[in-house]
Amino acid sequence: MQVAKIPLEPLAQSPLSKSDTEQLVVISQRGKQAEMAKVTSNPKTSAGKSAAKLSKKVIKGSHGKVLKIRTKVHFYKPKTLQLARAPRYARKAVPSRNKLDKYRIIKSPLTTESAMKKIEDNNTLVFLVDLLANKRQIKDAVKQLYDIKVAKVNTLIRPDGQKKAYVRLTADYDALDVANRIGVI
Repeated sequence: MQVAKIPLEPLAQSPLSKSDTEQLVVISQRGKQAEMAKVTSNPKTSAGKSAAKLSKKVIKGSHGKVLKIRTKVHFYKPKTLQLARAPRYARKAVPSRNKLDKYRIIKSPLTTESAMKKIEDNNTLVFLVDLLANKRQIKDAVKQLYDIKVAKVNTLIRPDGQKKAYVRLTADYDALDVANRIGVI
């Protein structure tokens, strides 16, 4: 929308006195046609002064400074909209299967003396597991393979490069019975 100030001479035919001023203000412009509004005011009266002030504001526009209220001491970038991916076609014909299944995660139970001591004293089974498996995957694999509930999993990587997992069972399962069922003892 364009706003233009067009001063006019007081018209002789006009019923207004010579002290009145007239201005034409472009309200909106559509194509070649422009709608004009006549702003008349008498600057001597208080209402005329406020009207003149208002017309000046409308023509020039307000350039006041608005301060933003800051509640934090750091500046942050705005979080922009991140749309979820909606691909039009699959990039791969066949999606790759999960290579780290439960049989690959659990390699074998350990039957060393220290592992046996863990079974008897701490209600804990010891397994050699895949190097890429994390604790959650180990917990799920043990749950699926041996039908037992796992309380906690601790892991370490041995000096020979294999990963060892200490699987602690919940109180309602006995590690000695589970070890007998598996065939560790």
